[in-house]
Amino acid sequence: MTAERTVPSPGAQPWDPGFPAVSVLPARAAGTAGTAGGFRFPLRRPPARPVSPLPLIAADLFAALVGTVALDETAHRPVLVAALVCGALLLRPHTTRLVPAVLDELPAVCGRIAVAWLALAALLAAYAPERALDARTLLLGVALHATAACTGRGAVHWRRRVALRNRPHTALVIGPAATAQRVAAALLRHPRCGVRPVGVVAERPDGHGGLPVLTSGEEVERALVQNGVRAVLTVDPAVRTGKAPLLRALAESGCTVWELDADSPSYQMRDQLAGFAVRQLDLGSRRRGSIGKRLLDVLVSGTLLVLVSPVLLGCAVVLRRTDGPGVVFRQERIGKDGRPFTLLKFRTHRPADEHEAATRWSVAGEQRMSPFCRFLRQTSLDELLQLWNVLRGDMSLVGPRPERPYFVTQFSQAHPGYAARHRMRTGITGLAQIHGLRGDTSIEDRARFDNAYIDNWSLWQDVCVLLRTAAALVRSTGS
Repeated sequence: MTAERTVPSPGAQPWDPGFPAVSVLPARAAGTAGTAGGFRFPLRRPPARPVSPLPLIAADLFAALVGTVALDETAHRPVLVAALVCGALLLRPHTTRLVPAVLDELPAVCGRIAVAWLALAALLAAYAPERALDARTLLLGVALHATAACTGRGAVHWRRRVALRNRPHTALVIGPAATAQRVAAALLRHPRCGVRPVGVVAERPDGHGGLPVLTSGEEVERALVQNGVRAVLTVDPAVRTGKAPLLRALAESGCTVWELDADSPSYQMRDQLAGFAVRQLDLGSRRRGSIGKRLLDVLVSGTLLVLVSPVLLGCAVVLRRTDGPGVVFRQERIGKDGRPFTLLKFRTHRPADEHEAATRWSVAGEQRMSPFCRFLRQTSLDELLQLWNVLRGDMSLVGPRPERPYFVTQFSQAHPGYAARHRMRTGITGLAQIHGLRGDTSIEDRARFDNAYIDNWSLWQDVCVLLRTAAALVRSTGS
C-alpha cells in the first residue's frame, strides 16, 4: 500500500477559511465555564432562562373555560369541558419572538381554537348524536374562546413588552465593525425592541466611533461581567463559521444567540428586531428536545436490534465462513464535542496496517473485496451493528456521520463549518446522506447539510429523515 492511496479525495476541492480544527479531546468536566475553541467565559448564575410559558398557558386555560359557557348544561358538561381544555392546550400556539404581539398570533390562535371546537363537535356527533352541537352553539363557543384567548395573551405580551422596555436585554453585536455599528445604532434608536447593545465584537475597529469595539477574549469577558450581557447578535453570515467557537462559548456562558440579517431581508425569518429579520440560534451544549431525541433513539434502536438479530447472526456466520475470523470491525471515530468513541461495523475489508485504516478515505473500489462483503456495503447491512452504538449513547439514529480523527482534523481546517457539525451527537444517517452525500462526495456540501439539520432540528425532522433513509435503502448503492 503506497502513501498516495491513503490521501483523502473528497468530492469538492477544499479551501482554507481559517476555521479552527476540532479539538479531539476527552469531554471537559461538568460545571466548568465555556471553553469552545479556546474561549473561556464565566458561567453566570443563574444563567439566562427562556421566557416562562406558564402565563400563556394560564391565559389559554382561562380562555378555554370561558368558551365552555356556550355548552349545554345537560350535555355531559364536565367531560366536554375537560376535552375542550385539553384540546386547546395541545393546540396552543408557540412563539419564540423576543417582543411578540397578539395580532401576529391572531390567525394561529383562531385557527387552532376552531380546530379544537370542530373536533369536539365531530366526536359528539359520532358517539352521542342526540348531544350534537348545533351551529349556533359552535359559533358562540368559538367566538367566546377566541376573544378570551386573544385578550389574555395580549395582556401577557403587553406586560412582557413593558418589562423589556424598562429593563432591556444588554447585547453584544458580532460582525464586521461598520455593519455591527450600523445595526447597534438602529437598535438604540428603537428601545421598544427590548435589546440594548453595549459593545461590538470585531477583528479591528473601523475608526468611525460608536460603541466600544472588542477585539480580544479578555475584552469580551469584561463586557459580559460588567454589563450583564444576556444576548448576542451576529450580523454577518460568515460569523457563524468564522467565529463558531466564540458563539458557542457565549451560549454556554448563558447568552441567547440571535442571527440578524443586516443587509438583505430573509423572508424565512419571521421574527424581527427594529425592522431586521432575526432568528434564534440554539448553540448550547444541551439542546431543547434532547430528551425526546434520546428516547426515540433508545426505543427505535432497541426494537430494531431485536427484530434484525437473525439478520445480524446470519451475516456474521456467512462473513466468518467466507472471510475468516474477525467479523466485527472496530474503529475510533469522533463524536459530539470532539469525544472519541469506538464505532462498530461488519468487517468488509482488511487494511494493510493501522496507518491505512486511519487515513485511507474510501475502499468502495477495492478489488480484493469478496462478493459478500461488497453486498454488505451496497445494502448498508454492514452498518447495522451501529444500532448498538446508538443504544449505548455513543451515537444517535440521525445526525452528522462520524469520521476518523485524521479526517476530522483535515476537514475542519479545510472546509467552512465542518467543525460546527460536532455540536450534536453523530448519527447512523442524516440530512446529508438522504441527499446522496455518501462516500466520495463533497465534504463542503456535507457540512452545509449537517449544520442546516442541527440549526433547524426537530423531532419530526428526525422521523422524516429515518423514513426517507428507509426508502433510500431500496435503491442504495452503498459507499
